[in-house]
Amino acid sequence: MSRREFYEQKTEDLLKPIMEEYQFELVDVEYVKEGGNWYLRAYIDKEGGITVDDCELVSRRMSDLLDEQDYIEESYIFEVSSPGLGRPLKKEKDYVRSMGKELEIHTYRAINKEKEFYGILKAYDDKTVTIKMDDGAELTFAKSEISLIRLAFDF
Repeated sequence: MSRREFYEQKTEDLLKPIMEEYQFELVDVEYVKEGGNWYLRAYIDKEGGITVDDCELVSRRMSDLLDEQDYIEESYIFEVSSPGLGRPLKKEKDYVRSMGKELEIHTYRAINKEKEFYGILKAYDDKTVTIKMDDGAELTFAKSEISLIRLAFDF
C-alpha cells in the first residue's frame, strides 16, 4: 500500500463513524498535490444534497481527529466538499446508482477516431463497462481504457 493509499484509507476509517452519526454518505477521499500544496479531501453527500453547514460540521469534527492521530507527515490542507454534478464513477455503489442513466466516457486513446462517448449504462463488472448508444449499438470499454466516466449532464 502506498503512502497516499494509506492516508486515504486511514481518513476513510476515521470518517465512517461521523458519516453514520449524521447519515451522510462518504463518496470519496483523495490525497493529492496541486500547485505545490498537498490536499486531503473528503467528498460527502446525503439525500437531498449536502450544504455548506454539513461540510463545516464534518470538517470541524474531522480536524480534531486529524490533529489527535497525526498520521500525515507533510503539511496539507483538509477540505470537505460535495462531490458535485460531475463526480466520476469510482466505486461499486456509483455504478449501481448509475444503472440505466446516461454516462459520459472519455478514453485515453481514440476508438473509431473518437475519445468521447455518451450512452446509457447497461452493464459493468470489475474490468468492463457497457453502454447503449443512441443508435441502439452497445459499446464495451475496458476500465483500463477509460480516463473519465461520469453521469452526463444536459444543460
